[in-house]
Amino acid sequence: MIIDYPTLKVIWWLLVGVLLVGFAIMDGHDMGVGSLLPFVGHNDVERRVIINTVGPHWDGNQVWFITGGGAIFAAWPLVYATAFSGFYWAMLAVLWALFFRPVGFDYRSKIHHPAWRSTWDWGLFVGGAVPPLIFGVAFGNLLQGVPFHFDNTLASYYTGSFWGLLNPFALLCGVVSTAMITFHGAIYLMHRTEGDIYQRSRTAVLLFGGLLLVGFSLAGVWLQWIPGYAITSVIDPAALPDPLAKEVVRAAGAWMHNYQSHPATIAVPALAYLGIIAALLLAAKGRTLAAFVASSIGTAGVIGTAGVSMFPFILPSSTTPNASLTVWDSVSSHLTLTIMFFATLIFMPIIVAYTSWAYKVMSGKVTAAYVRENSHSAY
Repeated sequence: MIIDYPTLKVIWWLLVGVLLVGFAIMDGHDMGVGSLLPFVGHNDVERRVIINTVGPHWDGNQVWFITGGGAIFAAWPLVYATAFSGFYWAMLAVLWALFFRPVGFDYRSKIHHPAWRSTWDWGLFVGGAVPPLIFGVAFGNLLQGVPFHFDNTLASYYTGSFWGLLNPFALLCGVVSTAMITFHGAIYLMHRTEGDIYQRSRTAVLLFGGLLLVGFSLAGVWLQWIPGYAITSVIDPAALPDPLAKEVVRAAGAWMHNYQSHPATIAVPALAYLGIIAALLLAAKGRTLAAFVASSIGTAGVIGTAGVSMFPFILPSSTTPNASLTVWDSVSSHLTLTIMFFATLIFMPIIVAYTSWAYKVMSGKVTAAYVRENSHSAY
């Protein structure tokens, strides 16, 4: 089966989106649990209970993060090179924060000393709270445009600064991302725990779910006034990639164009609201598994809203709009996309299958009694 080049370009936009959503749902609830650890757990046993809800599978969920980065590198090499060099210090901050996770999980309970364990508890908090915040800030900057340009050899030059990334709209997007991940993690904690931890997690669900709804709504209103991007020249989707062979203009409200020209796309932000509200209501009634599914749908809707708003743009340039990278002109060759597509058809079901099996085997409540009985083997 041969798939034409334009279709493959769109397919890989969808697949990268699926990987990002998968990362937010699977590794996201691990990070959300880490963000809540110092606050929901009031003593050592409670914190060990919380850690053991995600301890057996957090490293397996990193597959989504690694695969997402690899897919961007292989499918969108210009995006990878430009974004990872431009957001260099931000990416390093994410990497440094993630360092706390493996050592925190493995070393935290090795020594029975309050100061030692408290230090690693806060390390796990950093590893859970910092990445979602930075990823949200990064998406906020994408929606505003990133200061970069290309020379005649297509070498990219980033002209911004790390501190320039911390602008008001981007920080709001960081709040939305942090609230979304913490909300998701709190629901997972409700599902896996009982007693006081369950009740505190329920309070966190209501707090961060409300914050997510307010933040997402404010970002949507604000986005209408931010100058978006639109292609004004004729684009040949089947043409070989050339990011400089187009004309782009910026205009307020341009990010709303897809919703106006294709009304069906309104279903994506609607899905975000429905998922979040359903998760809140289900969690309040104690239906935690259904709430987790609803929260996953809401997460997909929030991320999908950013993708649909920007399509076909992936990495807009604020300094040279014509150099903005899109679905059509920042991709790999037809052959590369084809090989990757069929590899994905083989390996993605395997990832989903073993992840589903692992969660089925490790389902059930984690209790204080379990931690005490398995003091030397549990995290």
